[in-house]
Amino acid sequence: MSNLAIQNPSRMKPSTISLPSRPAGQAGSRPVHCAPDGPQTAPRTKTIRVLVADDHPVVRQGIVSCLQRCGQIEIVGVVADGKEALLKARQLSPEVLLMDISMPYMTGLAVAEALHKELPKCKVLILSTPTSPEYVLRIIQSGAHGYVLKEASPEELVQAIETVSSGQTYFGAQVARIALDQFLQRSISGSSKTDLTNREKEVLTHLAEGLSNKEIACRLNLGTRTIETHREHLMRKLNIRSVAGLTKYAVTKGFITLPQLAMA
Repeated sequence: MSNLAIQNPSRMKPSTISLPSRPAGQAGSRPVHCAPDGPQTAPRTKTIRVLVADDHPVVRQGIVSCLQRCGQIEIVGVVADGKEALLKARQLSPEVLLMDISMPYMTGLAVAEALHKELPKCKVLILSTPTSPEYVLRIIQSGAHGYVLKEASPEELVQAIETVSSGQTYFGAQVARIALDQFLQRSISGSSKTDLTNREKEVLTHLAEGLSNKEIACRLNLGTRTIETHREHLMRKLNIRSVAGLTKYAVTKGFITLPQLAMA
């Protein structure tokens, strides 16, 4: 079976997905048989209501096509930006919100934090591509219940949805390994939570120079939304609420000097 990453849904072959059994009394405790057509060949378990959020039309279509093959999952809505995801989650009360990190208007992490406070019964499952340690740790800190890479198989995606809907957390093997490696590195080095990655230092320096997100993205050869995410991470990590505050921090820590600032 092909991976989820931007594919033509019409070429996906019918398949049957059998997930591992879980202890009785939890959602998904029986095998789930998923097929595109025809009646279910196994007893139906409780339907899981899922809201899908991704800003790429082809990816959204592929995700929906994949999940519609599983009779246990009901797609209650499909949205294209963070603000709409939060609004629809409030209106529809899905059991699982499956969303990307980089979203227009409001990032997936910001949505996860808002729902963690407002709708704790709605489990946020991040489906994205970044695998850097800071992303993994921020996802955990945001209150999201899991993280699945877009390269994951449809079987793993269904299993992840099933797991978080039951109140458990789900992190794929690769994601869990990244988080563990980062935890061990920080434990050994005694790093504080305010230590910045090299990329964060670059973004911070350019922000202090007065560059816009778009200008920074061009300089670093990154997407504008990626820069916005780094900026949000910096503010949360440093507990700073404004660009002026970030600039002051950059000067204090020596990332940029006052003469440089005057010339910027």
